[in-house]
Amino acid sequence: MRAAVLRGGRLDVRETADPVPGDGELLLRTLSTAICASDVHFMDHPELGVNDPTGRSLYDADRDIVLGHEFAGEVVGHGPGCTDRFPVGTRVTSIPIRLVNGGADGARIIGQHPEAQGSFAEFVVVAEAIAKPVEGDASSDAVALTDAFAVGEFYVRSARMEQGEVPIVVGAGAIGLSAVAALAGRGVEPIIVSDYQAERRELARDSFGAHILVDPAEASPFDVWRQVRAERGLWGPAVVFECVGATGLIQNIVDSVDMGTRIYCAGGWYTGDSLSITDATRQGVTIQFGGGPHPQDWYGTLDAIASGRLDPLPSVGAVVGLDGVPDAIDLARKSSGPPRIIVHPNGDVA
Repeated sequence: MRAAVLRGGRLDVRETADPVPGDGELLLRTLSTAICASDVHFMDHPELGVNDPTGRSLYDADRDIVLGHEFAGEVVGHGPGCTDRFPVGTRVTSIPIRLVNGGADGARIIGQHPEAQGSFAEFVVVAEAIAKPVEGDASSDAVALTDAFAVGEFYVRSARMEQGEVPIVVGAGAIGLSAVAALAGRGVEPIIVSDYQAERRELARDSFGAHILVDPAEASPFDVWRQVRAERGLWGPAVVFECVGATGLIQNIVDSVDMGTRIYCAGGWYTGDSLSITDATRQGVTIQFGGGPHPQDWYGTLDAIASGRLDPLPSVGAVVGLDGVPDAIDLARKSSGPPRIIVHPNGDVA
């Protein structure tokens, strides 16, 4: 098959071995797949894949690794032991993990392990046990964004927003938009969004339900929060969704917020960072890193997209073919790039 293959630190679109479905696995023809920041981070920080103690990811410079883990596909084949749940032609998506021996020996992250080739390819393999059929009229492009929007759903669910609490979403990239969508879907109001780019701020408001937009070059979102809280008589603590991952940002947030603030760190740190525990203790903040999305977030987001309750497509700024993946990855590295880029490995998708 043709695929975007990472090997020896270089990403090329070329032929590589077709994935072979094992016991209880489905072979999918990839209809649509989305580029994620974690694809970029896996390329740019290979040491994390080399030293992953969980075994879920593995960077091996001497083996082909096909990137991509957000996808929708069409069933074209079955491995041994599959049931009749997914006939050939069924449109399917899946949580992006490949089970080892049915899960008894762990899992591999699809697109981040040479034994779990990803979706920037004509074909991809998924486990029948965790695959879901895509019902309804939602486009394959929208379905491919399930994983991205499940991240925001996880953090917002974890936050357990209460009456009188005002959320601040720091960063209006793909994950920030997903957090805004999850908050708006729960009727939370007002939602404050902070981002340096006017286009992203406006997208968060016009397409995903944000209410108050802040350019951090002009005002602190935490000062805006204090003003909004006073004007509306809402005296609950701030709930911050950090969706950037910049070095020093968590310390800056801890230094800037009021006591009792809850901080949910959805941004990824791949070069390390530091935090003054003394400052965090003095502020009495609660900080949660990582941990999701959980299956309930993932499948719930898929259901919202399939039913039309959630439209993630406004986050898409470009659609490319397989040959466009290397340049699109470079664009995804830039904060000025579109929140999401869609790839059609087998040509246009209806």
